[in-house]
Amino acid sequence: MPKQVDHRERRESIARALWTIVDQQGWARTTMREVAREAGASLGQLQHYFSSRSQMLTFAIKFAADQTSQRVTQGMAALDQPPHPRDVLRVVLIELLPFRPDARATSRMNAAYVLEAMHDPTLHEQVALGLRDGRAMVERLIRQAISDGQISPHRDPAIETDLILALTGFAPLLELGVIEPQAALAAIDQHLDQLFPPGGAR
Repeated sequence: MPKQVDHRERRESIARALWTIVDQQGWARTTMREVAREAGASLGQLQHYFSSRSQMLTFAIKFAADQTSQRVTQGMAALDQPPHPRDVLRVVLIELLPFRPDARATSRMNAAYVLEAMHDPTLHEQVALGLRDGRAMVERLIRQAISDGQISPHRDPAIETDLILALTGFAPLLELGVIEPQAALAAIDQHLDQLFPPGGAR
């Protein structure tokens, strides 16, 4: 009997190979031939699944998002239940920033994806939609925390949402060694402590 090929597994293997190549040398220098070699496949086999670099990148980003979501779920499972929204936001921010090798690979893929989307109308809409969905999720959490008395009712939920998302801007500073991870974590904790004062909103 011929061996059955798990196409989803093959695509994920290619996505992981793409992560490795981008992590090592950046998206601009990445070729499909290099990704195929890293994945242990021929160029023809890779092109059977992905006909272009953009198509390959799109799948890899969606796969990376799934991996990030799994890490966030694992991080939240370790929190007190039900988790405090401050702790939820901290877990999310930590998993979006390049503090660990797996998160670093995802961060670099996201940077490549955004740059590519600036010149590709189809990718542009996909990236914008994903970012809008992520922002909406954070704003819902902020609004609920205000409603529950964990954040001051005088805070503007839209502005607080944007300030939380702005903390993901630490990514290039961390990648380029401008700041140390401890400094980024200290800034995140200070901001969250100000947003969620001990003892509840004032």
